[in-house]
Amino acid sequence: MTRHLLTAAILGGFVILLVACAEMLGIRVFDRIATNLCISLILVLGLQVFMGNSGILSFAHIGFMGVGAYTSAVLTIPLQMKGMALPELYLVFKGVQLSPYLAIPIAGLVAAAVAAALSYPLMRLSDAAAVITSFALLVVLHTVMTNWSNVTNGPRTLFGVPRATDLTLAAGVAIAALLGALAFKESRTGRLLRASRDDEVAAGALGLHIPHLRWRAFVLAALFAGIGGALWGHFITSFSPNAFYLRETFVILGMLVIGGANTVTGAVVGTFIVTGAFEGLRSLEGSLNSAKIFSEQVIGLTEVVLALAMIAVLILRPGGLFPSREIGAIIVRALSKRERST
Repeated sequence: MTRHLLTAAILGGFVILLVACAEMLGIRVFDRIATNLCISLILVLGLQVFMGNSGILSFAHIGFMGVGAYTSAVLTIPLQMKGMALPELYLVFKGVQLSPYLAIPIAGLVAAAVAAALSYPLMRLSDAAAVITSFALLVVLHTVMTNWSNVTNGPRTLFGVPRATDLTLAAGVAIAALLGALAFKESRTGRLLRASRDDEVAAGALGLHIPHLRWRAFVLAALFAGIGGALWGHFITSFSPNAFYLRETFVILGMLVIGGANTVTGAVVGTFIVTGAFEGLRSLEGSLNSAKIFSEQVIGLTEVVLALAMIAVLILRPGGLFPSREIGAIIVRALSKRERST
């Protein structure tokens, strides 16, 4: 229990320190970066809940982020703007305008409900088949968002979403997600799910209902993704379906893989590292283009470096920077070794 509390305190301290630094600096750009980091952290923690405990790679996660973002948008766009932003919106929603702070958790529940309805048959699959079907589910969700003009404005940008997400709100939800991910990992469902990850045949022989365990984790991950998507929508205030597709999937997966999919510590550390690297590379890319060092514009530097970093981590340290132990367990073990040696 001590190591779990220590892990929660240290990782939560990272988020609190980030907020404190942003408040002290008072720089708008840093505040934006910190808010984006906290939202990304919620998404990565959601992916870790399923992928880290089940051992199954999921591409569908960002699709549920889109479900959350559009749900909250439809519920919160001011009535006087709905006719312009969503001219074909169903009559039942035209007179609805909720507070964003009420719509955000509703968006998470809607994403979880969609995941619960669609995912149970997929949880019977493993290995390559599970990965392929999760990618197919992402394609289905993206296609629906692109073509359901009545609710999403189709492939066009949806505008008019009220801005409600600030750093304090995003950080508070990120800490709650952190505690939720740690609690799930140490819960009975989390422990049994990891047992099935380590030896599926043995776990099935012991009577574990593996598809149901995976389904629970998948629905919880979708809840995290839906809330993260709603927070992102109320931060960016205008978006299109392309924001919830391959590029964002690649970034969130990269954060988890680099940090370590099997640990919550890895999810947090990977999010901080990749976000910092991304912002640094974007700045470098802008400087190179401004200085006109090359005859052509430098484009895609961030994606190339992240891909190379993922390849390097998978080759040199396949489990990520924190492959198996949480930071609290590492510290407790180091202290106990030191006590024995003295």
